[in-house]
Amino acid sequence: MGDDAAVLRAADGRVVASTDLLVEGRHFRRDWSTPRDVGIKAAAQNLADIAAMGAAPTAILVGLAAPGGLPVDWVLDMMRGMVTECQRAGAAVAGGDISGADNVMLGVTALGDLGGRQPVTRRGARPGDQVAVSGRIGCSAAGLALLEAGHSAGSLPPDLAELIQAHLRPRPDYSAGPQAAMAGATAMIDVSDGLLADLGHIGAASGVSVDVWTSSLPVTDAVRSAAALLGADWLEWALAGGEDHALAATFPATTVLTQNWTVIGSVQQGAGVLVDSLVRRGPAGWDHFR
Repeated sequence: MGDDAAVLRAADGRVVASTDLLVEGRHFRRDWSTPRDVGIKAAAQNLADIAAMGAAPTAILVGLAAPGGLPVDWVLDMMRGMVTECQRAGAAVAGGDISGADNVMLGVTALGDLGGRQPVTRRGARPGDQVAVSGRIGCSAAGLALLEAGHSAGSLPPDLAELIQAHLRPRPDYSAGPQAAMAGATAMIDVSDGLLADLGHIGAASGVSVDVWTSSLPVTDAVRSAAALLGADWLEWALAGGEDHALAATFPATTVLTQNWTVIGSVQQGAGVLVDSLVRRGPAGWDHFR
């Protein structure tokens, strides 16, 4: 730290890079999130994109814009959250920049190493492939709905409080990305905007259709309980909620997957994303300009 740039080893000879932007009031709220929450979330959603290429995260660079009156302790605690999440992923904070702004904004660039493997992009899915996810889905959307309804983690039973934590502090399975690559994944993506929206990206890039089986979705009892409490539709959270940062990937039909992957559908000829073989109406996920 302290120089104008960082020098990173790239033993593979290639660097996987991704960048993301978080804006206060749009992607997080300081009245809901501690500064450590914000740091963990900012790191996690970027590092998950690296894992989704089949790479191991190595480092992040952080750009921070903030009001001049923002307490220094808030910034330091936010950075501690970033460092904590980077350590969980096997990465480091390599540097960054700071500037003034009316609201807090974070621009994070994540870097990763393929370890000699070919990257897993969105473009390789083939008809006959199985579709699987690593991790749970719908938890973050349920947590957000609980916060929007005025609940806090301290006012809820432990299982529902964990949903709020899932929204504030996502925990991607970073090892699942390289694991999927070594298992022969044909396409992969981080589920950030919504399961249907992100599988739609794979379908469009690969020139195929994806059929999602709702009976196979890895949704917890807590998500269903939160939906009952709020009079909401848990399936909507699972299909279009996003921000769980689970990984979704396609594999050849003969691939035997490990227990952390759940098969939730199939790849077919055609275009678009089907739900139980039917066209679904309504939003597929997050729209940044809606």
